[in-house]
Amino acid sequence: MSTGVAEVVTAEEIAEMNRFLDAILETKVMQITHDYLVEKKWSKPNLKDFKSQLYNIWFQLYNRAPGKSPDSCGFEHVFVGESKRGQEIMGLHNWVQFYLQEKKNNIDYKGFVGRQHKSRPDEDDQVLNLQFSWKDLVKPVGSSFIGVSPEFEVAVYTVVFLMSQEKITKEVVRVEEYELQIIVNRHGRYIGTAYPVLMSSNNPDLY
Repeated sequence: MSTGVAEVVTAEEIAEMNRFLDAILETKVMQITHDYLVEKKWSKPNLKDFKSQLYNIWFQLYNRAPGKSPDSCGFEHVFVGESKRGQEIMGLHNWVQFYLQEKKNNIDYKGFVGRQHKSRPDEDDQVLNLQFSWKDLVKPVGSSFIGVSPEFEVAVYTVVFLMSQEKITKEVVRVEEYELQIIVNRHGRYIGTAYPVLMSSNNPDLY
């Protein structure tokens, strides 16, 4: 959880990361993503090369603070969550991790900001801005997809990451009735953070 502390990656953890990538690369979502990236010439056609590219983007360690030892990676930040000097929550934009941590009583959900004119989230909500505390640290607002697969999030964020060399890329996309802004912050050659921001919904039945 802590940044500023050098990570030690074990052989078991490397095997886990490879199993995760192998699993998502078997999905239709990642196959479509790979085809699209190859068409754009942002990825190589060979699946082994694509897996290596994903590994580097998401799992390659880097240091968040200049002069420190490698202490973070994109996957850890986005999907798992981190803390800054033990005082501030960073990342944790994944609903599965939120669920698992809440189940362990590590997260205290404090409220949400959803679509206009709605009093509470329901099964139609797929993007929420959440306020919560995690292990006694408060995150005033953090946004997350809800109910989507890990491969969907990896796919969306990877495409936005590869489409630009800018430090911060903000891309407006439409997903079903949602208008979203996908924000990806680049940390050199790796993902620093990535998350969705709900802009609007054009479905009147949901108001």
